Amino acid sequence: MKIKVGIRREDINRWERRVPLIPAHVRELSENYPLIFYVQPSAIRVFPDSEYLAAGAVVQEDICPSRIVLAIKEIPLNLLEPGKTYVFFSHTIKGQAHNMPMLRKILELGCTLIDYEKMTNEKGQRVLFFGNYAGHAGLVNSLWAYGQRLKILGRETPFLKLRQAIHYLNLTELKEEVQKVGREIEDKGLPKDISPFICGFFGYGHVSRGAQEVYDLLPAVEIKPSDLAELVEGGYYSSHRVYKVVFKEEDMVRPRGNFSFDLQDYYQHPEKYYPIVESYLPYISVLINGIFWTPRYPKFITREFLKEFYRQEKQPRLQVIGDITCDINGSIESTIQAADSENPVYVYDPVTGQASFGFKGRGPVVMAVYNLPAELPLESSTFFSQQLKNYVPGIALADYSVTFEKLSLEPVIKKAVIAYQGELTPDYKYLETYLKI
Repeated sequence: MKIKVGIRREDINRWERRVPLIPAHVRELSENYPLIFYVQPSAIRVFPDSEYLAAGAVVQEDICPSRIVLAIKEIPLNLLEPGKTYVFFSHTIKGQAHNMPMLRKILELGCTLIDYEKMTNEKGQRVLFFGNYAGHAGLVNSLWAYGQRLKILGRETPFLKLRQAIHYLNLTELKEEVQKVGREIEDKGLPKDISPFICGFFGYGHVSRGAQEVYDLLPAVEIKPSDLAELVEGGYYSSHRVYKVVFKEEDMVRPRGNFSFDLQDYYQHPEKYYPIVESYLPYISVLINGIFWTPRYPKFITREFLKEFYRQEKQPRLQVIGDITCDINGSIESTIQAADSENPVYVYDPVTGQASFGFKGRGPVVMAVYNLPAELPLESSTFFSQQLKNYVPGIALADYSVTFEKLSLEPVIKKAVIAYQGELTPDYKYLETYLKI
């Protein structure tokens, strides 16, 4: 008998067009394993229903026959079914309050939940991610937002030629347009009153590297955080170049005591360190946040700092914060809510603590689209599917009737099982505290 695998329609909003498995990989898996795929029809999916039909899938509204259901984003409570195995980004591992009802329902229905985010190799590195595409989209959105913000302030810049990532046909077109802007900067230079243009990057993982990949299409020169003040105040820069500075952990915090910074010690005991990045912000034009953060770690940009920073009469250099991580009230306290592709930016008013969508107002423009890879659905889906297809047979063919201890899944998958048969697995028992709140 063939095992039935469902692919649900993404319906969180009209901008979410991604898929976990592309048609070519559905065909490949169907031909090589005893699997049959049931795909919900969708009018907006980047790969049309006809391509799934041609790949041998059953396209129909009812995917109930499937015991395994693949998705990208969270599944509405009323669509969860008893005893199923669900595989998607659940956004529950930090105890996110808005998803605790969904996790609670999964447990009540005796379901199994496998979270892509927790699928890691022996080095602890994620094997399934969209982070690089979040970086691509987040960077161009932030530069676009900078151009729009400067226009409001009465300044014309080459960044006005950029569009929001979702309005490009594909990643190739996006990159070509960034390159054109880069050539204009190289030939004509940027206005003197905004030079040097400096983009700061928090972090150096998939998100940051993806953002830097696009930024480096401009005539970019990398400098160290310690060189920022000298570059700006000493005038050692060119308006025909843009600059970037990448902040690693050792650049962002200092020890609380007479000892040297140690990365592993910081990871294990973040309370022994205090943040220092606010001292760099007067020199930065656009900030890209792509660093992993949990409440254990320091907040890097606080409301108190922003209140003082934007109280001055002269507009600060920092005009846009591209918070790709989109941790609400997290490491950057101006991120007070998530945005979407329809309303991708808001201005955070540091005096009132309120947000207003658009580019006008005191305070920084915050770009905090919570599902940025969806703005590049074709490339991000293809990349993700290329990795996921390697794990689908193991997930689909496993025997979910045995105890968790006897569940035969390769370690990469098994460590990502958050709930099994309606119970939190040992590594995720800590979530019981959040479920009670």
